[in-house]
Amino acid sequence: MRLRKSQSRSDRGGTVAIEYALILPVMLLFILGIMDVGRLLWSYTTLYRASEAAARCAAINTIDCGTETMIKNRAVAEAWGLTINPSVFTVTAPSCGVQVQATYDFTFIVPWFPWFNGAPFGTMTLNATACYPR
Repeated sequence: MRLRKSQSRSDRGGTVAIEYALILPVMLLFILGIMDVGRLLWSYTTLYRASEAAARCAAINTIDCGTETMIKNRAVAEAWGLTINPSVFTVTAPSCGVQVQATYDFTFIVPWFPWFNGAPFGTMTLNATACYPR
């Protein structure tokens, strides 16, 4: 017995819906995960750049970055796009010159990343250190 063309097409329509239902969550997790990792890398780069700019300012420009508070405020101003408290930054003066360190808790949007650094579910601590000679 031979099936008509219209019957086989409707049978395939159900199969496509089932395949789509199985693939969609995996595909969304993959796409959203890529975007979240991109945000993570951007946040780390911004944090490192802010620490580096503040250390450079402290070593070169004592008028704008003469005190620890001024250096921290400069680092916050250089962290474009991140909402950071000045207390995140630490300023020291080791043998390398002026060192600025930052610690920032990054929160993932996609809640399926609990395994980073043993941290609480969906967070990761970013650390950046920059030293600029005087």
